[in-house]
Order: sequence, then structure tokens, then C-alpha cells
Amino acid sequence: MLIVVLLAMASSVVLASDPSPLQYFCVADKASPELIILTGYFMFPLLVNGFVCKNPMDVNAEDFFFSGLNMPGNTNKRLGSNVTAVDVKKTAGLNTLGISLARIDFAPYGLNPPHTHPRATVVLTVIEGSLLVGFVTSNPQNRLIFKVLNAGDVFVFPEGLIHFQFNRGHKNAVAIAGLSSQKPGVITVTNAVFESNPKIDESVLAKAFQVDKKVIDYISPEPVMDGQ
Repeated sequence: MLIVVLLAMASSVVLASDPSPLQYFCVADKASPELIILTGYFMFPLLVNGFVCKNPMDVNAEDFFFSGLNMPGNTNKRLGSNVTAVDVKKTAGLNTLGISLARIDFAPYGLNPPHTHPRATVVLTVIEGSLLVGFVTSNPQNRLIFKVLNAGDVFVFPEGLIHFQFNRGHKNAVAIAGLSSQKPGVITVTNAVFESNPKIDESVLAKAFQVDKKVIDYISPEPVMDGQ
């Protein structure tokens, strides 16, 4: 009986992991009509990670190319930062490869606010300037792991953990982030807590933060739309 249970557990682990692609690439083809597979009485679009694969014979270098990451992003925003994402929407060849990229620009004292990527670990490389970066571990410790980075330094943010980057200097800063997902997702903490749709009841937030409802009204920010 024990052997049967262990085999069942092993099978569930195998089934729970993401399968590796059985082809070198599946370039996302948004222009072509969806391929259709027929199953019983139902018809379903044949998609791989949400996209139809482009005919391999029609694939070319442009499908794997992106230009413009050398251009500074607009940091004239409330938080003083800008994220330029290079994902499958901009580089169709990234589909099924499990990676994406982003350039993050910071004005002096600019902030990429606390956020999390539910599907990706991030490797951040500072190209210019200096950044205070950090992430917070999960309950119950909630430890802040942080460090000041300078040009050429690299820091890793584990998948799913809340993290941030802050430019404490008087000059602009630039960083390049590599992410272990073609669609990492982003959840900005302030948006999720204060700007949900519909909004979380103020009584819930007041109880959670152990403050008066008036304080919740006072600190509730405008939505922050930056991020990947």
C-alpha cells in the first residue's frame, strides 16, 4: 500500500511540473488564423502558451529581434521610474522559451515600487548609477534582504517575493532585468491593496493596518500603472 501511495505522489509531482517544449521554437503568429483541432463535438483553437505557432519555414531573424533598448524610458512620472519590457508581445520568438527582459530607468530618487512577479525569478544588473534594492521573505519572518548596487553589480529576486528598486542618488540610474518567464506577470502592492476593482472595504484595510478608516482614505494612492 505504501508503494502505491509513493507512486501516486511521484506521478502527481511529474504532472504538476511544466512540460519542456518538444520543439526548438514556436514563434507567436498573431496575423494568421488560429489552427483548429476537433474533439468530439467541440472545436478548440490550437494554441501554444496562448499563441498560434508561425510556420517554421516562414520564421526569420526579425521574429527574434528587438531594437531600442538603448533608448532611455520616460521617467517624468509620479514615481520617477519607467519599465521597458521586451516580452512575447514585442519579440514573437520568445514564445515558449520561458524568458523575457526589461530595461528600468530611474530619475533621481525614482522608485520601482514594491511588487511581485508570480511566475518569474528576476536577475537585475545595474548598468548606470546606484540603486538600493531588496526583497522580503514570506511569513512569519518577513525578513528584508537588501543591498546597495553600483554599475556592474547583479542581484537576484526570487520568484513570487515582493521586491523593489530605489535610486537614492542625484543622477539617473539604469538597470536591465532578466525574467524566467515569457509572461512573468506583475502585482504592485499598493495597487492590489488600495486600488482593487471593486475596492476592498475600508473596514478590512483599517483592521489589517490597525489604523482608523480616515488614515486609509489619506494614504490611498492613485493607481500605479508601471511594471511588466
